[in-house]
Amino acid sequence: MTTRFYDRRDAGKYLAEKIKLYIKNNFNSEAKKESFIVMAIPRGGVIIGDIIASELNIDMDIIISKKIGAENNPELAIGAIMADGSYILNEDIVNRINISDEYIQTQVEIQKKEIERRLMEFRGKKDYHNKLKDRVTILVDDGIATGATVLAAVKWIKEKQHCKRLIVAVPVAPAEGNILDKLSQIADKVIVIFTPYDFAAVGQFYEHFDQVSDKEVKEIMNKYNFVT
Repeated sequence: MTTRFYDRRDAGKYLAEKIKLYIKNNFNSEAKKESFIVMAIPRGGVIIGDIIASELNIDMDIIISKKIGAENNPELAIGAIMADGSYILNEDIVNRINISDEYIQTQVEIQKKEIERRLMEFRGKKDYHNKLKDRVTILVDDGIATGATVLAAVKWIKEKQHCKRLIVAVPVAPAEGNILDKLSQIADKVIVIFTPYDFAAVGQFYEHFDQVSDKEVKEIMNKYNFVT
């Protein structure tokens, strides 16, 4: 199987064109730039979000959700949590492997503190002060695998931040499974460039998929007037 994108910046340019076309076809030409905002999921999503925000000449911020891993298999996502402590669970997995409420609540507290730490590190503050209220919010990441963290972010934005419209935009997501259906039921629009059946990991669809450093994220965030 050949790779689909050269790197995250390349993927971001493809996505920016798709988003531009969607905006052109669905919004009045006089829509103000201030009514749009990109919300990027660190770390890889920040690279892509920066490209999109620059191409559209709009604002960008970050959103962090953390996976809740199973007790004996941390890589297995049983859910995901947001900074305010709200979380989602994969009830099928939770029930199948009999995960206790005590374990879930412990993990919620641990991951919440880590989210708060990273928000302070990357943007210098934890709260958003209705930043997304009545704005068209474009949630981006460098790809979707299980989708737990993206789904948690989508629910949080849609249910608690009162955005005007929510667009989810990613370069790649698996065709199999039901994550895209779940996202489509909540978001107003889901934009995905590539939906392969032969899906093992997001990185397999990039020629260059190096780990993004905290320093890179901070440098980008400083462009959007966040002091980190």
